[in-house]
Amino acid sequence: MQIFVNEQPIDTSEGDTLFALRDRIKPDADVLIRNGFPLRDDAPLTENDHIVLIRRGETPSADELEALLLSRHTPGVHQRLRQATVGIAGVGGLGSAIAIALARCGIGRLIIADFDVVEPSNLNRQQYFINQIGLPKVDALRENLRRINPYVKVAVFYGRLDAANLPQAFGSADIIVEAFDDAGQKAMLVETIRQHFPQRPLVAASGMAGYGTANSVVTRRVGNNFYLCGDGETAAAPGCGLMAPRVGIAAHHQANAVLRLLLGEEP
Repeated sequence: MQIFVNEQPIDTSEGDTLFALRDRIKPDADVLIRNGFPLRDDAPLTENDHIVLIRRGETPSADELEALLLSRHTPGVHQRLRQATVGIAGVGGLGSAIAIALARCGIGRLIIADFDVVEPSNLNRQQYFINQIGLPKVDALRENLRRINPYVKVAVFYGRLDAANLPQAFGSADIIVEAFDDAGQKAMLVETIRQHFPQRPLVAASGMAGYGTANSVVTRRVGNNFYLCGDGETAAAPGCGLMAPRVGIAAHHQANAVLRLLLGEEP
C-alpha cells in the first residue's frame, strides 16, 4: 500500500505500524504525526496515511521544510491551498494578521497592498517589530512572511488603492480581503470589486474596536459572494481604541472565511 512520509509517497506492506516505519526511516524521530495528529502510541498504518517524522530541535532540509510546516494540517488541504492566490487590501492590524495566518496555512500566493509605513503606534496590534519602524508595511510584512514560510509567493503593491488601480492590483486573486481602517476606503473597495469582479468572493470586516466580548465578533454573509466579519458596530473612537485581541479575532475570522471558501465551504 502507499503512504506519504513528509509528503513523499512510499510503498509499505499491509500490517506495517507507525513505530516500525519510524525505526526504518528515522529512528531518532521523537515527534510522530499521523494525518495531522501527534501520536505517542504505536498504530497500524493504512492506505494514504500522511506521516510526518520530526526530531525536536533539528533544522530540516529545504526539501523537508514545507512538509514539516504543514504537518498538523488535515491531509488533502495543502494541495488545494497552494494553488490559490489571495489579495489583501491593507496590511495593518487586520491585514498583517490575516496574511500571517494564511502563510502558515500554506496559501500559494498572496498579494498585499498598502501605502503606509510602520510606525510606533502600530505595534500594539500589528504584526511588525520595532526594528521595522519606518519601512513600508508591504516590505516589512513580506520579510516577516518569508521568515515564517518561504514557500509562499508574495507580491506587493506599495501605494494607495483606488477605483482605477484596484482591479489591476487584484485581478489575479481568487479571493479578495478588505482590511482597511478608513470607512471611505472600505466603501470604495467594496463598490469597485462588486462592479469589476461580481463573482469574486470578498471578505470584509467591520466592528472590532475596544475590549468588548469576543463572542460578539462573528462571520456572516451579507450579499452574493460577500462576507463580513466583526460585530458590525464597534468602531474606533475617542475612549474606544484598537487593541490586539479583538482586532486579531476579527482578522482570524477573515482568514478562516478565506480558507473555507477555498475549500468549497460556506464561511
